[in-house]
Amino acid sequence: MGARTALFSAMNADLITTLSNELHQALVTRTPVPPLSSRGLALDVSAAYRIQQGFVAHRLAAGDRVTGKKIGVTSAAVQQMLDVHQPDFGILLQSMHCAAGQPIPAASLIQPRAEGEIAFYLRRDLRGPGVTRDDVLDATEAVGACFEIVDSRIRDWRIRIEDTVADNASCGVYVLGDERVSPHAVDLAACAMTLHKNGECVATGMGSAALGHPADAVAWLANTLGNYGIPLLAGETILSGSLAALVPVQAGDRLSMHITGIGGCAAVFS
Repeated sequence: MGARTALFSAMNADLITTLSNELHQALVTRTPVPPLSSRGLALDVSAAYRIQQGFVAHRLAAGDRVTGKKIGVTSAAVQQMLDVHQPDFGILLQSMHCAAGQPIPAASLIQPRAEGEIAFYLRRDLRGPGVTRDDVLDATEAVGACFEIVDSRIRDWRIRIEDTVADNASCGVYVLGDERVSPHAVDLAACAMTLHKNGECVATGMGSAALGHPADAVAWLANTLGNYGIPLLAGETILSGSLAALVPVQAGDRLSMHITGIGGCAAVFS
């Protein structure tokens, strides 16, 4: 317990609560706030994770529930776009899930951007540290195509790694495709993604964009969260990271994407 306690000891608990509440208000009012990292605080990734916990706790207290986890900022294209050069992690909630074909109200978000990803559906727990790619593949019942619509409560997406971690890895909503395949039935690193917006191809990518291999990205998540005593659980959905640059979206936009060997997904904004 001593090592884990040290991870959580960098910032005053009252300040953690204040910043968590501020992000929650930004979510509720759809009003972004200045970057936390620009305020001269003792903010590191461990403190940012504590803020994330408080931010998510507001939604759980209101009756929401955890449905999975996500890895963010995995591809070079996204890292360059956001000027954040390491992955981050966040918690998926039931309220974030939009069924395929269900219109997503753009007005419910602040500054949404779409990512095409591979979702992992777990049949067994994964508890880091020490989780490997093979462990991830063996613990996964199926994979499928998905959209994550990221959204930042930080003004103008001016984020550093501490900001996006505190902001629950910029989670917005996610849409899961209907098709699912065994993770052993396809070369996840070599599969190709095409993403169309309003009928025009706006992004392409490969599975290898997610930290070299999507299962490696999930292993990174399991091992990183393992440092905080948090497992990936059977039945959870794990989003393994964007395969291309982020695509801005607004009301009226229609998105479709396809990943070779895995299937497709669609999202529409009202």
